[in-house]
Amino acid sequence: MAEAFLNRPEIEASQLQQLRELVRAVRRANPFYRQKFSALPENLTSLAEFKNSFPLTAKAELVADQTAHPPYGTNLTCPIERYTRFHQTSGTTGAPLRWLDTPESWDWMVRNWLEVYAAAGVGPSDRIFFAFSFGPFIGFWLAFEAGTRIGALSFPGGGLSSVGRLRIILDNLVTVICCTPTYALRLAEIAAAENIDLSRSRVRLLIVAGEPGASIPATRKKIESSWPGARVFDHHGMTEVGPVTYECPERPGILHIMESSYVAEIVNPQTGLAVAAGQPGELLLTTLGRTGSPLIRYRTGDLVKAAVDSNIPCACGRHELSLEAGILGRVDDMLTIRGVNVYPTAVEGIIRQFKEIAEFQIRVSRAQALAELLVAIEPIPSADPQALVQRLEKEFQTALNLRVPVITLGPGSLPRFEMKAKRWVMS
Repeated sequence: MAEAFLNRPEIEASQLQQLRELVRAVRRANPFYRQKFSALPENLTSLAEFKNSFPLTAKAELVADQTAHPPYGTNLTCPIERYTRFHQTSGTTGAPLRWLDTPESWDWMVRNWLEVYAAAGVGPSDRIFFAFSFGPFIGFWLAFEAGTRIGALSFPGGGLSSVGRLRIILDNLVTVICCTPTYALRLAEIAAAENIDLSRSRVRLLIVAGEPGASIPATRKKIESSWPGARVFDHHGMTEVGPVTYECPERPGILHIMESSYVAEIVNPQTGLAVAAGQPGELLLTTLGRTGSPLIRYRTGDLVKAAVDSNIPCACGRHELSLEAGILGRVDDMLTIRGVNVYPTAVEGIIRQFKEIAEFQIRVSRAQALAELLVAIEPIPSADPQALVQRLEKEFQTALNLRVPVITLGPGSLPRFEMKAKRWVMS
């Protein structure tokens, strides 16, 4: 029997009820939002009223609040003694944010991760390997705890070399790996160098996050070809808000937002006004169940594009908001190169078409009046470097209508990454 999913009126009714409870809680006990909402009505009548009257929350406000009220700021709805979890953001786009959670807020986020696993078809018979070091970044802890909660045998990969991780994956008949898209490719690269045959693995699924790569068709194809028999499953989240999306089981590259847990909006980054369906904009999120440290109309900085008609159910039967091509990039990542708007995902999509490229780096120079790109690539040993450069430069010209110089570097010259890759270098 097919699973029954909430329709749009049911989703929105649930959101409004949860919003009313959240707003009441923060107006009563959260100093940060009590001040922001002091002039607003106490009782919400509709989602439209919420979106039209409540102010946005920016990361800069949170940073300033934590600076003024160290170490955790005032966005806390409960007494400090009620908090049991500490995490912080990676700090890749500025000062890291410290985040605390109560047991109730933590349980809400774990339940959201269970939704990710359910959509991916992960169950008690699976064996999940978490291929990363366990630090203050939130996602790995949530994924691990959710894995144990569904009854899956779960393997922490912290403190191990890549070879050590590969040995555990093969020796323990691991079926699911959680990692970044970059690290999935790095593990495959290490396996090839060490003559480890990945076709012997039982891995059937790679759940990836932390980068847009898995929703880029060329990157997805490269990962899946590197792990024979395995499917890539994308999802995304943030330390500040928790797990947000999961990939559509029927349409690879489409992300569904868990609207039972979030109010999601897509707005023009300059005006804050809603964009039309099918147009790119910045994703705003309101965390409906993370009451201990909530975010309301939070500017995520993620650039996304909704399906043209969200009222039509998806092929998977869900009515939740669908994001085409996943996370398109960061709002502040777009570059204008000689009059052409260029996003990192577009550049990666071109490079990943070339299986002869082991790793790459994009160098952006602002020394002149106009920004310039230079692409450095690391060819695999069997490649013809000169021919590869010519083909890649031609592809950039065709796809972007730009002349992008390409240089080659020797094996091992470019950095490898376990967490979020930093391939764009500004000078």
